[in-house]
Amino acid sequence: MVPWALLLCVPLVATTSAIAKVPAVSKTLGVAPDLLKKYTPTKAGTWKCLDGSKEIPWEFVNDDSCDCVDGSDEPGTGACPDTQFYCKNEGHIGSFIPSSRVKDGLCEVQCCDGSDETSGICPNNCKEIGEEYRKKLNAENKLRKTGSKIRSSYITFAHKEKKRLEADVAKLAEDIIVKEKEVERLRDVAERTESLSQAALEQKKQSPLYQSLITHNKALKALQDEYKKQLQRDKDLSSILTSLRTGYNPNYQDMAVLEAVRGWEELAGLPHINDVGKDKAKDDEKKEDAVVLKDVESKDGEVEDEDEDVWTKERLDKDLDGLLNTDHVSLLLSHDEHANEPFHDSLLFELSNYLPDSLLPTYEEFKDQLTSFLSKLGIIRSSGSDSANAEANRARQALTEAEGELRRFKMESADSTRDLEKIFQPDGFGKDGEWRKLKDMCLNVESGDYTYEVCFFNEVKQKPNSGGQEFSLGRFSTWDPDLSTDSPKYHRKQVYRHGTRCWNGPERSTVLLLECGLENVLHTVQELEKCEYQITGTSPALCLPLEGENGKKPKHEEL
Repeated sequence: MVPWALLLCVPLVATTSAIAKVPAVSKTLGVAPDLLKKYTPTKAGTWKCLDGSKEIPWEFVNDDSCDCVDGSDEPGTGACPDTQFYCKNEGHIGSFIPSSRVKDGLCEVQCCDGSDETSGICPNNCKEIGEEYRKKLNAENKLRKTGSKIRSSYITFAHKEKKRLEADVAKLAEDIIVKEKEVERLRDVAERTESLSQAALEQKKQSPLYQSLITHNKALKALQDEYKKQLQRDKDLSSILTSLRTGYNPNYQDMAVLEAVRGWEELAGLPHINDVGKDKAKDDEKKEDAVVLKDVESKDGEVEDEDEDVWTKERLDKDLDGLLNTDHVSLLLSHDEHANEPFHDSLLFELSNYLPDSLLPTYEEFKDQLTSFLSKLGIIRSSGSDSANAEANRARQALTEAEGELRRFKMESADSTRDLEKIFQPDGFGKDGEWRKLKDMCLNVESGDYTYEVCFFNEVKQKPNSGGQEFSLGRFSTWDPDLSTDSPKYHRKQVYRHGTRCWNGPERSTVLLLECGLENVLHTVQELEKCEYQITGTSPALCLPLEGENGKKPKHEEL
């Protein structure tokens, strides 16, 4: 017979065995590698909190009860608030998660080994994730390695450009000194050779020809001002009508709006907004009808002969300012010189060609006496006066040309000096000058009905593919204004501001976002807000070199 005391002990033994099978949490679970050496007990079996505020039994570490003020005794549980749990992620990269997510029944992406949950709940995917990560990292490193070589060539270009600009600035400084001396000399010559007194010159300015020139000049200036106002007005109207064309509801039967849209499409040479993308045969038929109609209208209308001297819009934009800045005094003196040239076909001055040599001295004496007499009577101007006027005019013209050249030298020197100052500035062309190669380089990308053009450090434009008004989307303003110049991401964003103002809206602006790539190319265009655009692209200028072996940066290559 079994004693009752022995029977009573059986459940107790079974319970004790069951408890013994429950795995204890590792004392170093959730501890970062750099802190592992601090998680060892003393010989007395105690452990000190990392902040040094308390010493507790070693058994209290990771026992799911917060004992230390800094929470350092519970690295592998969620018992202490505002602490971090470290996932080893063997086969991939270790990472931290908030301790509050430990043993919450959810598999965290950052813990691909599942160590934040009880064993068996989350699978260990670190091997697969690590392999995919390394594959992606190798591709990125290969891209950076190749791109950094291109970037290196950009830096080489910047150093060469620096030397060229320094040589240009030095040469221009010498040219300016020489030209300034020449201008002073020519000014002195002009003042000495101009024989006309100020009173005589003022009298000449009262001539009908000179007064007419001044009147025409003022009229041209007024017309130019009106022309510029009209151009701006046309741009504004074009923007309004384009917005109306793309934004109105064709199902809303407002004939006035429809007539305005159709009229604008016909004037701008645009297809009807509702016909875009329809059957090509119909489009071709409409084009043919339009050509026939145009031929009929041209036959019915008056045909005007083309005049090569007619000023086109391009010529107006290019040459009108020069015409308005004409030196009318020099022009007046040139006219006088031309008007007083002897008439070479007259019998008096050409008779010497037909006289025998024996009579030439008598003839020349007679001619001199006659021309002197006519000059005193004011009928013709003496050759001396003509010569003086011609010399004065040539001196003035030489002075004007020299002054224009001096201005050009100074402008070129100022531009080269500005480029030289910015070439190795972080907020200019980068501290290595890697962006100087891209100055004024223009890239294009099509999006919808438009082609977008970005000219680095200059301007962004929107050009309609079917004809019509193009718009400025801003001129280069700054790199990323939200970051400091020493940030590695500083050169990933360019901001272009003060573009063409939207109708009833702000000025157009653009943010250009760039990443490392083997080519300078644009990818996408978005209008995030009204008249605010975002363009993405790539450039080798952003491909920084990889770190060398053992984490050391590679030595600077000789340029």
